Amino acid sequence: MPHALDVRDVEKSYAGHRALAGVSLAVSEGAIFGLLGPNGAGKTTLIRMLTGITAPDRGEIRFFGEPFARRHVAQVGYLPEERGLYRGMRVGEQALYLARLSGLERAEAERRLRHWFERLSVDGWWNRNVSDLSKGMAQKVQFIAAVIHEPRVLILDEPLSGFDPVNAARIREAVLELRRAHGTTVVLSTHDMGSVEELCDEVALVHKGEVVLKGAVRGLRAAAGAGRYRVGFTAPVIGFTNALGTTAELLAVAPDRDREGGHVAVVRIGEGVAVPVWLAARAEEIGLTSFTPYRPGMREMFLEAVGEQVDLLASSSTETD
Repeated sequence: MPHALDVRDVEKSYAGHRALAGVSLAVSEGAIFGLLGPNGAGKTTLIRMLTGITAPDRGEIRFFGEPFARRHVAQVGYLPEERGLYRGMRVGEQALYLARLSGLERAEAERRLRHWFERLSVDGWWNRNVSDLSKGMAQKVQFIAAVIHEPRVLILDEPLSGFDPVNAARIREAVLELRRAHGTTVVLSTHDMGSVEELCDEVALVHKGEVVLKGAVRGLRAAAGAGRYRVGFTAPVIGFTNALGTTAELLAVAPDRDREGGHVAVVRIGEGVAVPVWLAARAEEIGLTSFTPYRPGMREMFLEAVGEQVDLLASSSTETD
């Protein structure tokens, strides 16, 4: 089965600046795919190609096995990070205009819009002016415009920015429902690592125009945590460090906020070491209080991949599967 999107060795430059340098990634059909990276990494350039706004200088993009062409654009929904509605129009009029641009007949467009307006609690705004919309309400209208034609591929650029927790949850559930009901493939570009961990099946991290990390979220977390464990202990730190010997590396240590006088550490145990035997030999000496596999969160993986310093004992990095 072909991928929904297949980006092959794509390059793009602007005025001598190389925005993308041979990017390759594949998005599985029906997946929610996280497109991550710091500002200026090249994500926006790639999104502009996936929506048909611009084309690669070199390389190829395939859409469900076919070379991406203008006719495929109608099968893509796009919510840009930079929002924009015509402030002089009424909300329903604006939504109908955008739905018609997506190829829907007026009656069908209005039927679908009424459904979505009710679902996202925008139904009382149909005859009000766009200029009266709050930022969050305007975002909901633009989200509706992006999904109203039930696209095969939905590209969302920072879709939750500006939403309160209740409305952010509504949008997340709507994204999941589109996948369940229509098999929609979703590309999610965001800095919200919580949403990535909650929603995404696969991710790619773009840094300085190159893909530096990609794969299934669960597999990437397991690989990043391989050999690493979170250890709670009551021995002095120097005694704990000595007990590690040459078979393990101390990566981080801090006071245990839940146990007075205790500490927690992240260690990497050497490859080939039998962990149960290693632990049994040291448990009493270090005053062992806990021992769990360390599974880094997406934020920690993101920072490590781009060479930034990481607090391995931050609360978000102690999750286990």
